[in-house]
Amino acid sequence: MGFHLRVEVLLPLLTLAALYGAGWLRLAHRSPRIEWSAIARLGLACGGLVTIALALLSPLDALAHRRFSAHMAQHMLLTMVAAPALLLADPFPMVLWGLPARARASAATLFATDARVRRVWRFLTRMPIAWLVYALTMWLWHLPPAYDAAFADPLLHDVQHVTFLLSAVLFWWPVIDPAPRGSDALHPGWRIAYLVLAAFQGSALGLLLALSPSVLYASYAFGPAAPGTTALEDQAWGGVVMWAAGGAVEMAAVLILVFRFLVQEERAEFRPFP
Repeated sequence: MGFHLRVEVLLPLLTLAALYGAGWLRLAHRSPRIEWSAIARLGLACGGLVTIALALLSPLDALAHRRFSAHMAQHMLLTMVAAPALLLADPFPMVLWGLPARARASAATLFATDARVRRVWRFLTRMPIAWLVYALTMWLWHLPPAYDAAFADPLLHDVQHVTFLLSAVLFWWPVIDPAPRGSDALHPGWRIAYLVLAAFQGSALGLLLALSPSVLYASYAFGPAAPGTTALEDQAWGGVVMWAAGGAVEMAAVLILVFRFLVQEERAEFRPFP
């Protein structure tokens, strides 16, 4: 049980890595010196892509077919680590500059201020919409019929992972606010409330899984659990992983926002999350 190469996963990751790296180098050459923030963004981009690879190509992926708790860890890596790391890397300008000149001009036109794509994206990344899409994605995929269907069909399972990652990108977008920015500067209080409400719904789902008196998913009910662990105990651990890992990341983000809010209060100015 080792790493396995899946072209449908590896090719997009390598393409994104190549575009981001090329764009980063082009922008670095246009600057008189490389700022530490640019190096940090490069590290975050690498970390986000590596996290996706670990979730989908490492032994964790095979383990997730036998243990519910491993599957929840896989989902947390995609939604709570990879998605925010990639957005903190501010990927759009880097990927844009990684494209050939003609393709870069076409892409820039699509995301111009008044372009239809930009308007749609601005709508999708509004806090109420992004929060609702993310919450619905999490809850609907964890309904037993949907979960078991995805477990039994490799293609549907891939769709599940893609929707988890994309809904997490939508969710984190108004918090991190990378380019192209979808909204005006927001008071940090709105972002704090947004994350706290998300932590509540994520904790509710995690506790529901952890405290369930019966095994909810037929996919794991009769399969081999961890040595000395029943399927019900494994399900409980999966709920704990969702509750603890998701809540920890969201509360860490809240603390960062509170700190920024206090600093901004001193300076009497409010800016978007960089």
